[in-house]
Amino acid sequence: MNPKVDFYFNKAEKWHQEIKKLRIIALDCMLTEELKWGCPCYTFRQSNIVLIHVFKEYCAFLFFKGALLNDTNGILIQQTENVQAARQIRFTGLHEIAEMEPILKSYIFEAIEVEKAGLKVDLKKTTEFTISEEFQNRLNAIPALKTAFDALTPGRQRAYLLHFSAPKQSKTREARVEKYIPQILNGKGLDDQ
Repeated sequence: MNPKVDFYFNKAEKWHQEIKKLRIIALDCMLTEELKWGCPCYTFRQSNIVLIHVFKEYCAFLFFKGALLNDTNGILIQQTENVQAARQIRFTGLHEIAEMEPILKSYIFEAIEVEKAGLKVDLKKTTEFTISEEFQNRLNAIPALKTAFDALTPGRQRAYLLHFSAPKQSKTREARVEKYIPQILNGKGLDDQ
C-alpha cells in the first residue's frame, strides 16, 4: 500500500468498503499502487494496468488495455463508443466484488500478460474520425485555422473532433466550433488553459 494513496480511500463517502476491497484485490496481484489522475492506479513495471474510480451509480475497475482482454465472463464495459482501449468492470455492492474476486484477479493477471507481451490496442487514426460539417466549413473558410488545427497533436485533434460532432443539432455544433476557434488558433487543446 502506498501511503500517498490512502487519502483517496479515507475521503470516500460512497463505495468506501467496495473500493477498499478492490484495492486489496489489486495489491494481491503484486501490482504497484500509485496515484494518477487523482485515482488509485495499479501498475506493472511502470505500465498502467488497472485504475479504481467511483461514480454516482457505481464504482469500477478500469483496465487500460481492456479491449485486448478475452472477457470470457462478458463483464467488461466500453464506457462510450469513443473509448477505444479501456474497459470497465462495474460494481454496485461489496457482495458482487467478493463473489467475483477470483475472476477479477484472473482479469488482472491477463492484463499483466498483455503488458508483458507488449501488446498494443490498434487505435483509430485521427483521419478516421468524422469532421462535422460545421467545423469543416470553418476550416475551409479560415486557412489559418486549418494550419493551426493540423499543428495540434493527434490527441488534441481527436478531442476537438469528438466535441464538435457530439451535439445532435447543427446550431449547437456551430456554437462549439465558434467558441473554440481562438483556442485552436493559439495552439491549445480542448482542455488546455
